[in-house]
Amino acid sequence: MTRRHVTFACEGSELVGTLDMAAGRNGLVIVTGGNELRSGPWSSQAQIAERVAASGFPVFRFDRRGVGDSAGENTGFMDSSADIAAAIAAFRAHVPTLKRIVAFGNCDAASALMLAGGAGLDALVLSNPWTFEPAPEAAPAAETDPAPTPMPPSVLRRHYLKRLSDPRALWRLLTGKVQLGKMASSLAEAAKTDGAPTPLAQQLADGLAGFAGPVTILLADNDRTAQAFLANWDKADPRLRKCPGASHSFVEPQARIWLQGQILAALRSLG
Repeated sequence: MTRRHVTFACEGSELVGTLDMAAGRNGLVIVTGGNELRSGPWSSQAQIAERVAASGFPVFRFDRRGVGDSAGENTGFMDSSADIAAAIAAFRAHVPTLKRIVAFGNCDAASALMLAGGAGLDALVLSNPWTFEPAPEAAPAAETDPAPTPMPPSVLRRHYLKRLSDPRALWRLLTGKVQLGKMASSLAEAAKTDGAPTPLAQQLADGLAGFAGPVTILLADNDRTAQAFLANWDKADPRLRKCPGASHSFVEPQARIWLQGQILAALRSLG
């Protein structure tokens, strides 16, 4: 495996990417979520790239505009289609033998790929897609604290059922260390039924509907972002795959192996 850094243009800004070379004709492009660097949380994406390339598939990951080593303005995941398109073009330019490309994205990177309608790629591996609506601009901190992101009732129920089985949480309740008013309000929300999908979740569904290639949707079982996505999605979707015991970034040893296996399976399935 050979790793090198490359630069490429996106709408007048210079972006930086990392290429892990391998001989395969199918390649992986990793789209980074949030404002994380292309190495990923705890270098997870660098590790995925290394292991996928060692299995024979070239890998390209990049910092979008305004993040990490890339220049330009950071306008968020909902406006990153041009960044993804530029990264794909750079990947093909640096690896002209590429035949097909699979994309992997976690959290709002998965959502960005869905909003882009699959970005002209051949297959998608989407994990824990972000379905929360953007929060309104918060008032100055001196006036009020920003409101927390609201969770669907089904996610709140799961949270409280888990807390009730935790002796430490029960001890906090019995010793008066829990704000009962706040808890009562949350329990009242948890008793409700999930509403209609959020507007963003509907946009994701509409974007994905136009994509003809294979899609795998990975959900970390212990992740609230994944749980919220499921509350906004068709639970009978055959493309869903759950990883028991996994957190948001699949940091657990068995979750890392599972995630890498899912990505490699998508690459190998394209022939």
